[in-house]
Amino acid sequence: MALATVSTNKGFGGVQGVYRHASTETGTDMTFAVYVPPHEAGAKLPVLWYLSGLTCTHANVMEKGEYRRACAERGIIFIAPDTSPRGDTVPDDESYDFGKGAGFYVDATLRPWVNNFRMYSYITRELPALIAEHFPVDMARQGITGHSMGGHGALTIALNHPDRFRSVSAFAPIASPMNCPWGEKALTRYLDAGRAAWRRHDATALIEDGARVSEILVDQGDADPFLAEQLKPELLQSACDAAGIPLTLRMQPGYDHSYYFISTFMDDHIHWHADRLA
Repeated sequence: MALATVSTNKGFGGVQGVYRHASTETGTDMTFAVYVPPHEAGAKLPVLWYLSGLTCTHANVMEKGEYRRACAERGIIFIAPDTSPRGDTVPDDESYDFGKGAGFYVDATLRPWVNNFRMYSYITRELPALIAEHFPVDMARQGITGHSMGGHGALTIALNHPDRFRSVSAFAPIASPMNCPWGEKALTRYLDAGRAAWRRHDATALIEDGARVSEILVDQGDADPFLAEQLKPELLQSACDAAGIPLTLRMQPGYDHSYYFISTFMDDHIHWHADRLA
């Protein structure tokens, strides 16, 4: 699969790159960021996927996430995809929480979204194959994390693919899209099936229905303005408690939903994943 290099910069001894390719899943060009830490020639390195939140692209975490030092220290490749297809021919919505920048990591089945908004298949099938072809990755050692909508994506993808991901964490995830305005809007307008089919895209529901991972780490700011209405970590906690999944839910005093919060705890998450990917 062809890959075009948009830019590369050296950081902490490694290479921060931005790349573009023509996606068959979304029918558009897709851009993503990869940080490859310093390593010996021929080495294969573990991978940490980072899924971004509403309105974001690969650039938000790349510029504000402060992950490169820890990735260089632990020898982790960090991959940051986009949140939706882009382009003039891609359908959009005037609201910030739907359409471009708000793919919700599902494969849309309703028009006009069905032809382009296939972020679930893009993240779980197409992009991993591209990464394996072009980067020194050990695909047997993969972790996944994300923020907000991307936290929802990380949790649901890990729960749907427990054989692929050794570790999963999240920053302020949408813990139950079926039970919040952001999620109900997205699932209603992207998917033609009823609420029963939504459950595979809801981390809390997936756990209630029997999906399992070995453990989960979640950081959540207690000053997050979206905490009560949109994020609802208590639902994830209840489902994990009932299922016997160890959930470390750290409520961080005074932190909001921004990259000030994410960057503060990014090192913790990278080292946590690195220990499990060793």
